[in-house]
Amino acid sequence: MGEGGPFRRLLKYMRPHRGVVRLASFCSVFNKFWDLAPPLLIGLAVDVVVLREESLLANMGLVDPWHQLVALSVLTFLIWGLESLFEYFYGVLWRNLAQTVQHELRLDTFDHVQQQGMAWFDERQKGDILAILNDDINQLERFLDKGANDLLQVSTTVVVVGAVFIAISWQVALFAVLPIPLIVWGSFRYQRSLEPRYAKVRTAAGQMNALLENDLSGMSTVQSFTAEAHELQRVEALSNAYREANREAIRLSAAFTPLIRMAILVGFTATLLLGGWFTLEGTMAVGAYSVLVFMTQRLLWPLTRLGETFDLYQRAMASSTRVLDVLASPTDLKQGDFVPGEDVVGSSDVALEGVVFQYPDREVLFDGLSLTFNAGTTTGVVGSTGAGKTTLVRLLLRFAEPIEGRIVWCGQPLEAWSLHALRSSIALVDQHITLFPTSIMENIRYGNPDASDQDVRAAAEVAEAIEFIEALPNKWDTLVGEGGHRLSGGQRQRVAIARAVLKDAALLILDEATSAVDNETEAALQRSIQRIAKDRTTVVIAHRLSTIRHAHRIIVLENGAVVEDGTHDSLIEKDGVYAKLWAVQTGNVASR
Repeated sequence: MGEGGPFRRLLKYMRPHRGVVRLASFCSVFNKFWDLAPPLLIGLAVDVVVLREESLLANMGLVDPWHQLVALSVLTFLIWGLESLFEYFYGVLWRNLAQTVQHELRLDTFDHVQQQGMAWFDERQKGDILAILNDDINQLERFLDKGANDLLQVSTTVVVVGAVFIAISWQVALFAVLPIPLIVWGSFRYQRSLEPRYAKVRTAAGQMNALLENDLSGMSTVQSFTAEAHELQRVEALSNAYREANREAIRLSAAFTPLIRMAILVGFTATLLLGGWFTLEGTMAVGAYSVLVFMTQRLLWPLTRLGETFDLYQRAMASSTRVLDVLASPTDLKQGDFVPGEDVVGSSDVALEGVVFQYPDREVLFDGLSLTFNAGTTTGVVGSTGAGKTTLVRLLLRFAEPIEGRIVWCGQPLEAWSLHALRSSIALVDQHITLFPTSIMENIRYGNPDASDQDVRAAAEVAEAIEFIEALPNKWDTLVGEGGHRLSGGQRQRVAIARAVLKDAALLILDEATSAVDNETEAALQRSIQRIAKDRTTVVIAHRLSTIRHAHRIIVLENGAVVEDGTHDSLIEKDGVYAKLWAVQTGNVASR
């Protein structure tokens, strides 16, 4: 959490734009200043018509009434022109500032989110993070676009109108301005009352967004289980919670404007009666009385909008708190600055030394695990579900951190590495392939953004993806769709392997890369893996043992510990866990 209230935290974030804020504020104030001038012109015009040669303008040297009216007309054009000019300037400045701050805040927040460890994401719902990056930042943009100007102009109105009232008649001003402190005090009381309500609204919005994102991502599961009615009920429940949270805030904010109107009514009645009495008694000019009546009306309208402005402000502050809390959240991963040379990283073993690891609220998974992946060799890792295979991958990529022990590569523990250098040195082909909604060419090029089209084609050839790509109507320009849903499972795997080939990293990790494909595709993927694994440190997490049969070394994990270690043939001869798994998958002991 940052220090101070949400508005102060927001101002601190916007410090680089304070010059624009000052200029926009200046234009807002002066637009309202000129906007309040017409009642004075009306008062002067009434003064001219009633008093003629004895009017205020006559005392200033313009004796002829007609000349006085001409002067007022010229002054009117000038004032309206200045008002319009400043309105244009404040409109451009505030709107552009709103768009700029929104843009920068979204980028900064997204960049900060990308630097978080996987544990941070495990504690949060993706839909809620999306709500912060979109809805909450948009709420802030709406306030900067409109609300900031409204607050400044209301303040200017109160100051200018109060000054005019005092200049004309302090007695009338006393009664007319009397409700304003009450209104300001009430506004701040309302603001404090609305704060927790709008925080509740934003929380409800995040929860609903999380459910919608989850349902849309898993629509095939929803439909296959004919659970549409159940999901509709869940969405209805959260949508109702969101509606009720808003209704509670609306009930309070909607009462604000009528209460302000009643408070202003006191001031308006005082102006009407007391000013009128002074005018009838001859102690106040008719023109001055006209100014007071019109000025009271000009004060009424902006103040009635104060409720709407405070509502906008409070929504924006609730959203700002959520966004700035994300920005203030510490990044779990500490990194060093070690960057090895290319010749060193490819020839160095990766060693786990006494690694202890435990997921929150679960039993210890690794309890002093020591293991070495020899440079330039292929190591297969097998084991039952929950044995720790995928956790091993997470530790190597620093998606998770050991509680005790360390992982050493190139003579340095992983925490001493630059994260960019570490992850640039590892190519991962995950069992859950992530493809982006762009072309096949660009999805493969993701492995190396600087690669030429020819390099991309060469990588696809190694991954045996050329044949299916060239057979597509749009070939390399084929759009894969969100998550790659327009491609089959095997095609997605080949694109992912091509991407890893293009990355050309020193350490290749394949996590269940052939688990969801047919036998023919598996054979093609195995050929690709053998090509790219040659003379490269490779870790293959496998469910299908045929994938790792020819590995230099096979490790069997069970309950987070290495229970068997050897080649395929030696493990079959040992007739242990691996041999039993092989027998189950092949229907016989082994054919060597």
